[in-house]
Amino acid sequence: MSSVLAFLLLPFSWLYAAVMAGRNWLYDAGWKQSETFAVPLLNVGNLRVGGTGKTPHVMWLVEELLRQGHRPAILSRGYGRRTSGPRLAGPTDSAATVGDEPWQYVEAFAAQGVPVAVAEERRLGAQLLLLQHPETTVIVLDDAYQHRAVRPTLNVLLTELARPFYDDEVLPAGRLRESRSGAIRADIIIVTKCPPALPMAEQQAVVQRVRRYSQPAAPVIFSAYDYGQPVAVLPGALPLAPSAAGSGPVPALLLTGIAQPGPLREHLEHRGYSIQHQAAFPDHHAFQPADLVAVRAHWQAGWPIFTTEKDATRLLAPELRAALTGLPFYTIPVRVAFLGDGAAVVRQLLPGVLASKI
Repeated sequence: MSSVLAFLLLPFSWLYAAVMAGRNWLYDAGWKQSETFAVPLLNVGNLRVGGTGKTPHVMWLVEELLRQGHRPAILSRGYGRRTSGPRLAGPTDSAATVGDEPWQYVEAFAAQGVPVAVAEERRLGAQLLLLQHPETTVIVLDDAYQHRAVRPTLNVLLTELARPFYDDEVLPAGRLRESRSGAIRADIIIVTKCPPALPMAEQQAVVQRVRRYSQPAAPVIFSAYDYGQPVAVLPGALPLAPSAAGSGPVPALLLTGIAQPGPLREHLEHRGYSIQHQAAFPDHHAFQPADLVAVRAHWQAGWPIFTTEKDATRLLAPELRAALTGLPFYTIPVRVAFLGDGAAVVRQLLPGVLASKI
């Protein structure tokens, strides 16, 4: 968005911010009630529209809860699904019925028995989870920072280093869902998608900017993406060998339907792949056979085609199987790696938060 257009849209942003501020005041003053539950609710959210890395951070948190001996469940809105209302993901579901991110959670944690539910009204989703899975000891909320109808026991706020909330404006002039002051509700703030070797001086500068809006005692930590080896999307496909250093760029294609595909492309290029064509679609795009036909027109035999784990959940829809056949799609697993003592800070914070509900 150009600076001139953003300036012209500022009055509308102020109006939207005022509406959101009024709504938040009603909750803070007790005029509107936030529901609590018998188990802790740990929310991972953001102030900004678009990808800040919620999915890999939710997965890290669930893995840590499992490691500590808890029985976590995951609750998401289920954006982009073809169903509505509260729904507990089961073996007959798919990305189409529960949403791509929730289905990614199902595939990641099915072996550990972690239930996944979706609901526009999170209180109904939490009720469903506790009814169907009374063994649950903690519920992880995916993207419920503005969903004030439930009260998280721990509010984790994510903000992207390249697009921090303190340099942004409220919609439509910017990308914030509410004003920067919403950061005051965060119990911990994670600055995401950082270079693994981000200098301490730069970290301290970011912390100072965040502190203008956050609770003084809320920890501010930093995380980076940790990319794994390529994984074939279709069962039975041969593993893709890593590109060999010094052998020259390896031609490849990239297909994405996420908010921020830039970091993945940069990673692939750093690994020695030359992206000949990138088909970039909006976040949660419902892929059609024609999309894969268009990709095939740019593809040459021997070229790998990369996509994200989230996109792969939608590419495996039955209606795409014929168009997908013969195309060597691979995902690059993405996990979270905290900088410095960030992981230790979260691990030390969890026992006290979880014990508060016992």
